[in-house]
Amino acid sequence: MQTTKMDPSNPNLSDSRAQSEARHFTRGLGLFDSTMIVVGIMIGSGIFIVPAEMSRLIASPGWLLVAWLVTGALTVTAGLAYGELAAMMPEAGGMYVYLREAFSPVVGFLYGWTLWTVIQTGTIAAVAIAFARFAGVLFPSIAEAHYLLAPVHIVGRYSISLSTTQLLAIGIIILLTFANSRGLNYGRILQNIFTVAKIGALVALILLGCTIGIHHAAVAENFHHFWSVRHPVQISTGLDASTGLGLFLAICIAQTGSLFSADSWHDITFVAAEVREPSRNLPLALGLGTSMVMSLYLLANVAYLLTLPLSAIQHAPADRVATAALQTIFPYLGAGLMAFAIMISTFGTVNAITLAGARVYYAMARDGLFFRRAGRLNRAHVPGWGLAIQGVWAVLLVLPRTYNPLTHRYGDLYSDLLDYIISAALIFFILTIAGVIRLRQKRPDANRPYRVWGYPWLPLLYITGASVILIVLFLFRPTTTWPGLAIVATGLPIYFGMRWRNKTHAR
Repeated sequence: MQTTKMDPSNPNLSDSRAQSEARHFTRGLGLFDSTMIVVGIMIGSGIFIVPAEMSRLIASPGWLLVAWLVTGALTVTAGLAYGELAAMMPEAGGMYVYLREAFSPVVGFLYGWTLWTVIQTGTIAAVAIAFARFAGVLFPSIAEAHYLLAPVHIVGRYSISLSTTQLLAIGIIILLTFANSRGLNYGRILQNIFTVAKIGALVALILLGCTIGIHHAAVAENFHHFWSVRHPVQISTGLDASTGLGLFLAICIAQTGSLFSADSWHDITFVAAEVREPSRNLPLALGLGTSMVMSLYLLANVAYLLTLPLSAIQHAPADRVATAALQTIFPYLGAGLMAFAIMISTFGTVNAITLAGARVYYAMARDGLFFRRAGRLNRAHVPGWGLAIQGVWAVLLVLPRTYNPLTHRYGDLYSDLLDYIISAALIFFILTIAGVIRLRQKRPDANRPYRVWGYPWLPLLYITGASVILIVLFLFRPTTTWPGLAIVATGLPIYFGMRWRNKTHAR
């Protein structure tokens, strides 16, 4: 396939590409469908688990809710800013396109490279494993200790295994990759059904926790001492949330959990070429979707605090706070009900992430910066090769395991990679929001059907807040931040190699 020559200085480039893609992609997503993708991709398993780690760091009911308010403010602010870029450039690729156009092709490629190697595929693997683990609550034969292939050590602390949990996760990835390759309508229908179901499950959890689940001991401990900090874990030697500085740092560090549980809302921009009336529906979907989910997340934490004492949230078995809350309400049914609800939630999330990611690889391939076949649409007008390449890599990420010789316990390689990449992903978010300002200066006359409210203060608010969190993470969590930059940097030789190849073939 002929690759499109890149010229970021050309203000008509995005318009021409959007018109070209409109002849191939099917604009089959309306406002409801687009909003369901935003909501469905955000609500996975995180909200049911991450409050445990956050509460250990912050150690205060009131400040725990403040941390979620910070996450909500950052997420909604970013969503509103993204709306301007999405309406301005309604083409496949989302953040890859925005970074390419605002800064340079290499910045866009480094994001796309990181998305494929870790962010999108690693998240697909992680959420598919979460689905399988909770399926194991209902079906005991699905367990990480039930091996079809016992761990085979490869090098150092790394091994490969295949358990029944891993096998089910692989099956889910293959199933949803195939379903989405059959056409946009398949992915859209699946997404709408499972997103409505997961919203219903989360709303039910909130209503139960705020009504019949109210526990007087929990209310007395949490709300009579709303702002007091109790038994926090140390952030570093001699520093914890019991001091003003320590509390500030704890809230910043806790964002790694809450932001991750609210991540990927921007994936709707990856499929912008398939959204009807994108100049209207994309900004609306981003604003409505992020606002809805962050409101539900905040209410879910209120429900946890009404149902469980803070100490029970901090020490919930396997960090499954939602399960602990439901077991308090329904002692014999709680674990099973929660497992079923999370299976619905994670299934829908894997579908949405699978659907969206392949559009980025399509855009990269069209620029000559990815496998060429990923830049082709199949008979169903979707990037079938991009879906297949993404699915194969996600499956491969499910298999490798990490081994801790001190505890003799196995972990997951993708989990480590996602921990490493969170800070790097935040850098790309900051750059993308900065791209709103950059493109206002670079292309002042470009068509902007939607302009972000409160410009430039709203984008600057996000850039400042996210930058502060990023600095704290690099200073106090160096083992899980600096490696992320190394992963991003591995894309540089790939980029220049592909540029050289393209020039050679053009001669």
